[in-house]
Amino acid sequence: MTATEERRTTEVGNARLRKEDARLITGRTRWTDNIVLPGMQHLAMVRSPFAHARITSIDTAAAKEASGVVAVITGADIADEQGSLPNAWSVIPDQKAPNHPAMAVDHVAFAGEIVAMVAARTAAEARDAADLIDVDYEELPPVLDLKEAVRDEVLAHPDLGTNVSAVWSYDSAAAGTGGDVDAAIEAARNGGIVIEQEFRQQRLIPSFMEPRSIVVDPTSEQLTVWSSTQVPHFVKVFIALVLGVPEHKVRVIAPDVGGGFGGKLQFTPEEALTVIAARRIGKPCKYTESRSESLMAAHHGRDQWQQVTLSANADGTVTGLKVDLLVNMGAYLGLVTSAIPLLGAFMYNGIYKFPAYRLGITNLYTNMTWTDAYRGAGRPEATYAIERMMDELAAQVGVDPLEIRERNWIKHEEFPFSTVAGLRYDSGNYEAATAKARELFRYDELRKEQAERRASNDSVQLGIGVSTYTEMCGLAPSRWLGSMGYAAGGWEHASVRMLPTGKVEVVTGTSPHGQGHETAWSQLIADRLGVAFEDVEVLHGDTQVAVRGLDTYGSRSLAVGGMAVLAAADKVIEKAKPIAAQLLEANPDDLEFSAGRYGVRGTDTGMTMAELAFAVFQSHKLGGAAEACLDADATLDPDDFSFPHGTHLCAVEVDTETGGTKIRSYVAVDDVGVVVNPLIVEGQVHGGLAQGISQALFEEAVHDESGTLVTGSFDQYLIPGPPDLPAFETARTETPATTNQLGVKGVGEAGTIASTPAVVNAIVDALRPLGVTDVPMPCTPYRVWKAIQEGAQS
Repeated sequence: MTATEERRTTEVGNARLRKEDARLITGRTRWTDNIVLPGMQHLAMVRSPFAHARITSIDTAAAKEASGVVAVITGADIADEQGSLPNAWSVIPDQKAPNHPAMAVDHVAFAGEIVAMVAARTAAEARDAADLIDVDYEELPPVLDLKEAVRDEVLAHPDLGTNVSAVWSYDSAAAGTGGDVDAAIEAARNGGIVIEQEFRQQRLIPSFMEPRSIVVDPTSEQLTVWSSTQVPHFVKVFIALVLGVPEHKVRVIAPDVGGGFGGKLQFTPEEALTVIAARRIGKPCKYTESRSESLMAAHHGRDQWQQVTLSANADGTVTGLKVDLLVNMGAYLGLVTSAIPLLGAFMYNGIYKFPAYRLGITNLYTNMTWTDAYRGAGRPEATYAIERMMDELAAQVGVDPLEIRERNWIKHEEFPFSTVAGLRYDSGNYEAATAKARELFRYDELRKEQAERRASNDSVQLGIGVSTYTEMCGLAPSRWLGSMGYAAGGWEHASVRMLPTGKVEVVTGTSPHGQGHETAWSQLIADRLGVAFEDVEVLHGDTQVAVRGLDTYGSRSLAVGGMAVLAAADKVIEKAKPIAAQLLEANPDDLEFSAGRYGVRGTDTGMTMAELAFAVFQSHKLGGAAEACLDADATLDPDDFSFPHGTHLCAVEVDTETGGTKIRSYVAVDDVGVVVNPLIVEGQVHGGLAQGISQALFEEAVHDESGTLVTGSFDQYLIPGPPDLPAFETARTETPATTNQLGVKGVGEAGTIASTPAVVNAIVDALRPLGVTDVPMPCTPYRVWKAIQEGAQS
């Protein structure tokens, strides 16, 4: 039997259709907005139209008299009870942070900040009454530009005295992980190569399908909260910490959640205010945002300037990398706003053997919606910078972009490898992934076609983009997070319950919102306990059912949450062994467990896990020392991150007369370790590619000079549909991780991280003979055309 045939007899590696899909595609979902409770009131928020202003008065009289209105609440009404929304990651001990009220009291710091709310019998009545509230403002000058913010001439929060929230740095020489980067750069100025580039990471909006929604029921001793969130366990803790509700009296449920992409990794103003309104009124309350509210006031992502300096020897061997970042926090610090650039800080060196490295981060406040996690969270920014720089280095040396990467990347025999940024890459094979991608892409044929088009002066030029990436994912371990100033841990919890009839319940602390945990966890348990895939039920997203957990983000679910599930299953097996020995009248040391059955070594005697579960339920033959329960819990805190990697190649046709671009072909070869479900992996890669390509070509949150978001609907904020994207060709190599028992790595963010530089590198490659060395994102036809004109003049 071949290894492939053997794999097909197991659940791990089987492309199972997702258990979740039948419910989702037949409309039997339960979104938060579908929830209706007796006596439920509906909330509408009044938001500031100004980016920066003082509130001088609020007249609520007309709203209070409007039809169906139960309550009108202003910031002054709840100033003493609303607390300050949390920032869970202080990147330095003296990080400057303004008070972050759920509802502004006397000062607004971004357009869209909540200044009042209305509770009414229907959503329409609440919205109509909200329009009757008259708020007077004294407009203040906003700071909107990062390069202006750093000068502190106009302050987003005058009481702070500065726009600088924190300054953080990493220096390989000081850390003992590498040499002096200034010396490396200076040496390269004499006979070597020094490349300096500035890149702009535009502001993006996590455009999840389901807008955020919250329902709160205060009518029993226990406060029950339904929320469209990625992090129900976090929401429960922060309701207790911020609003003073005893934690053991709070239950948070994340029902079906329609996407998140980091945008629902938050304790939101709306969650806090819905709790406050429900407790004040004494009736259930619901708030569901409109799409325009979501785009305006749910947290944004990216938004930084990157100043990058790379040094190399004349042959292209890299010698140093220096990165300086200006990062836009927006008006406030959300849950992990301040740490997003830190999550990329250790990845700017990518897969390359830099001997010296320094990075500096300046976190700045502006009068804009605050930023926080968006798919990739710091890693896309880092990968974009280094992959763009490696293409520039190849051009300077005069060699193919793949060749310059191969000269500098970590060879497969060099793993585990300690990087200049202080991380330990446990496994990888960049050569194998690149060789497979190159073959599938027909790289040499496309380079030949490119040369022919250049020689003929074709108005439509062909560009080939390369991105060879790695990422740190599986956000953990706790000790690393603690050393970086994070307030929580990185562990995950799971329970496995053996039911009397042999069925299995898995309770997981992860909280899926499209990732397929119900399917993948069932596959893990089916293999480990030898039960049928269909006989496993996965429970999640309810803090009264899954009491312990740290939820879903950062590609941590399988590498941390899935491994906790396996650890709990292993405990079930060990717990059952002495009971099986007693029932089989055998020595425990003579038992072996395989394919769901305990057998006595050397005999045909044995019993299945299902038979054992029922025998334990009966307890007729158990001795007094045996516990009549096979259930087990496990809390797993991984030793290290996992490091997926891959090679993405993109061919783009660029019309040099109009600036129009078209992706002709795209090949993605990813190494995510051992794959539990290829179908789920394929879906994650495709979704990630769409979002990464969208950053390169389409998406940008734009504000006018007064701080108003002008891309406040999908008419202006462009996201791609199927006609805008190519047919992706995907494949995998497999280098198992050594940091977990199954050898898995993360995949949820891989496509987003790799694809953006692949696309932009392709566009620049097409236009390099015309003098173009960069096109700012998104690479719209106008920006491409403008770059061509500027290149012709240089």
